[in-house]
Amino acid sequence: MTAQDKMASLFLPGVPVNHILQRLTDAGGKEIESGKLASPESSAALAVNCFGWFIPRLHLLPSFPDLEEVGRVQLVDVEFCARFPWSGGRHPWLDAVIQTSSMLIGVESKRYEPFRDAKKVDLSPAYDRDVWGPNMRRFEDLRDQLRSGETKFEYLDGAQLLKHAFGLVTEGRRRDRVPVLAYIYAEPRTRSGKPIDAEMIREHRAEADRFGNSVAGDDVRFIHSSYRDWLAHWNEGNPELTAHRDRVVERFDP
Repeated sequence: MTAQDKMASLFLPGVPVNHILQRLTDAGGKEIESGKLASPESSAALAVNCFGWFIPRLHLLPSFPDLEEVGRVQLVDVEFCARFPWSGGRHPWLDAVIQTSSMLIGVESKRYEPFRDAKKVDLSPAYDRDVWGPNMRRFEDLRDQLRSGETKFEYLDGAQLLKHAFGLVTEGRRRDRVPVLAYIYAEPRTRSGKPIDAEMIREHRAEADRFGNSVAGDDVRFIHSSYRDWLAHWNEGNPELTAHRDRVVERFDP
């Protein structure tokens, strides 16, 4: 098998491979060069295959749980940079973006990370700038609580989600769209052949609920769902869509 064939084998049928590869290259995360995209635990592979398929099929994108009347879908893409209201420094990258006639939905996708990676709170003084608007106080309060240790998450990367929210509120204003942060996560049954404790999965969900309750009412709306729950509600009446869903489940067992 050639290197090109190996790369193509990482993608499901119907996914615009060249576009996805260019987006991954532009994002600078070195998912391709590092070999991370080909890893059996690759989170990026799940996200770009699941969401990338909709790039040329906007009308087939299923709605998310707890998100009603999003408007007409105008754009789906992967590897989206939600830029802060300043030019220098690092800006957050989300795994996917959906722009509709009324909303800007940034997607943060997780696979094994909640049950594998140690969570760090790295929030520089730049996040204290008075630029987020008057209705982001709950996010700002949570920022301070994470820094002080008053609030802690064991499985959820709360600091990363905060950064995404600050980027999305800025992008939402630029685009005149309501900003939404959608946290979509896998709940794998095993890792390296060993079962993942069901209690860890429950605790992760509880932390996502707790994060959402902490910021409810601010300008950035936070929603969360497992891939499994979301995929289960895809339109059974569309064979093209359900075939893609079945391939996602077969390849990634999310």
